[in-house]
Amino acid sequence: MEPGACFVGIDVSKATLDVAVWPAATPWTEANTETGITTLVARLQSLRPALIVLEAKGGLELPLAGALGAAQLAVAVVNPRQVRDFAKATGQLAKTDRLDAAILAQFGHAVRPAPRALPDALTQELSAVVARRRQVVEMLVAEKNRLSAAPPPVRPEIRRHIRFLESALARLDDTLADTIQRSPLWRANDQLLRSTPGIGPTMARTLLAELPELGTLDRKQVAALVGVAPLNRDSGTLRGKRTVWGGRAQIRAPLFMCTLVAVRHNPVLKAFYQHLRAAGKAPKVALVACMRKLLTILNAMLKHRTPWRTSHA
Repeated sequence: MEPGACFVGIDVSKATLDVAVWPAATPWTEANTETGITTLVARLQSLRPALIVLEAKGGLELPLAGALGAAQLAVAVVNPRQVRDFAKATGQLAKTDRLDAAILAQFGHAVRPAPRALPDALTQELSAVVARRRQVVEMLVAEKNRLSAAPPPVRPEIRRHIRFLESALARLDDTLADTIQRSPLWRANDQLLRSTPGIGPTMARTLLAELPELGTLDRKQVAALVGVAPLNRDSGTLRGKRTVWGGRAQIRAPLFMCTLVAVRHNPVLKAFYQHLRAAGKAPKVALVACMRKLLTILNAMLKHRTPWRTSHA
């Protein structure tokens, strides 16, 4: 097979790496260990594929993706939902690790997803801490909800767990602050983002960790990436409602909460929200539009290295 003429799909699990090559070639499996990854990378270097496709597996794919990137191999980490929809469209309803690898290789050939640069080690560290903070906050909210309805015998235990989670949350906040301070660029970006009325430290850190592309894309691209761009639903003479869909939910949820604050205290967003409501837009539609406007302004601030100004309107 000529170099660059093939596409590779790799299904990553905790124990194994199932590998398939398009066009048809004998699939194989490697252990998901340092030795197995090293062996796989060496074998793929000899193949020199046009593209290697992995599914995002909540971070499970990162060691392999990092090793492939370090070997100068083109890697695309794609959304599993896209791949599953592609499999259904091709009539592949069965699902095994080996079949998933074959579908990933076929997906790479048919769709040609763009290879993306992998985040550096510091960005991965920040993203992991932000994700852990989000998990602790969710557990803390759940425990506080349980406390109000808990019978007296279990309340002391729930209170102890709440105190433990609050201490863990404080430690994670300190870790986030330290991590940002270690990077001059992140320090500067954090200050720029937090100069915006409505953007607090949690939102700024979430954007730095989960949206490193902020400031490098145009407004339409960044809105689509987060999932706040309206999508058409037209067919023939029918003109359906524009809706937002997809994108990075871990950014969209805190951005929504920040927008709720901004439409009350940020003069630009407040005026924009009131204008939309006066035009007859539903409250949620107006809020999503404000989310998109806020994201567009933040993107421009980082791109042009300028702090918040009311003239951004």
